[in-house]
Amino acid sequence: MPVKVRIPTPLRSLTNGEDEVTVEGKSIKEVIDNLETNYSGFKERLCDENGKIRRFINFYLNDEDIRFKDNQDTPVSDGDQISIIPAIAGGVS
Repeated sequence: MPVKVRIPTPLRSLTNGEDEVTVEGKSIKEVIDNLETNYSGFKERLCDENGKIRRFINFYLNDEDIRFKDNQDTPVSDGDQISIIPAIAGGVS
């Protein structure tokens, strides 16, 4: 199933500057695997050594946080939109 994935600015060097790409997948995990297949280097930036999404990376499926669904096992459907949002930290205390 093709889904659209919004790519955050720090990762666009992997997609030749594209801010949105289309990949296949039946779950978030499959989408991540196919991002890696199509754009080498993606998975290591999104996932830890155990293959789990890094805690400072947020995934939204159609504007819903996948942490409140089935995380990487969250199913995706044809035409869904996934947003990858890296956490931002810093500021003045």
